[in-house]
Amino acid sequence: MEKKLSKKALSKSFHNWYWGHLTCFSQEHMQTFGYLHAMLPLCEELYDNEDDKAKAMNTYTAFFNTEPQLGSVIVGMTAGLEESRANGDESVDDETINGLRAGLMGPIAGIGDSLVVGTVIPILLGIAMGMSGGGSPVGAIFYIIVWNLFAYFGMRYLYNTGYKLGGQAVSFLVGAQGEAIRDAVSTLGGFVIGAVSATWVSVTTAFKLVNDAGETYLSLQSKLDEVFPGLLTAAVIILCWWLMAKKKRSPIQVMLILVVVALVGCFVGFFDPGLTY
Repeated sequence: MEKKLSKKALSKSFHNWYWGHLTCFSQEHMQTFGYLHAMLPLCEELYDNEDDKAKAMNTYTAFFNTEPQLGSVIVGMTAGLEESRANGDESVDDETINGLRAGLMGPIAGIGDSLVVGTVIPILLGIAMGMSGGGSPVGAIFYIIVWNLFAYFGMRYLYNTGYKLGGQAVSFLVGAQGEAIRDAVSTLGGFVIGAVSATWVSVTTAFKLVNDAGETYLSLQSKLDEVFPGLLTAAVIILCWWLMAKKKRSPIQVMLILVVVALVGCFVGFFDPGLTY
């Protein structure tokens, strides 16, 4: 009798991935244990013998790490492959499954980081910040609700699509079409990041030269605006990119550097925080 995964088992597997893809996260294992957790209900339903369950689960102890939202499609695909293996398909073994997982980690991460992290999240944050004027909590509430709905239903759709497609999706995701998608999404992500930066980041200087009468005869910001409006803003954004992309600094380290620069700038009078006491 052919074994078929039930909707209940597939739903439990998806939710295990959705809630636990970063379970026991470490630099050594990354998302491995989250993947194991997602495959557990499937192996429990497909195999009656405990040794067969253990052998199947051992397949998913290999290192795994990708963009977790788009990576749901990989978990769904391996669910379909595991079902085929449980039904005696000799073409599906440990090497086949782990080869698929390893081969898709990079391409999926490239597409997911550009699409989700580099495009969707900045757009949602830009809308939310626009709704948060005057300290309104509406923007934060909007972001929390919309992002979680997008993540949940998007991940569920990708999981189910991966399960239905199985290994057929590999040629699309790692082939020429997949490369074109990654390039297109990366370009779109660059546009979005640039637009968000230009809209919400503003860096100006308060540096001025005054004469003996206390009158300003040179305002550095005015001169910069005449030559290159937004020059300091662009310089700070490029500095942040350089630190993270070229010097491999973490976002937290970059934020600390910016805090130090801001404090020193305020202390020497280069920046004006606009505070009154």
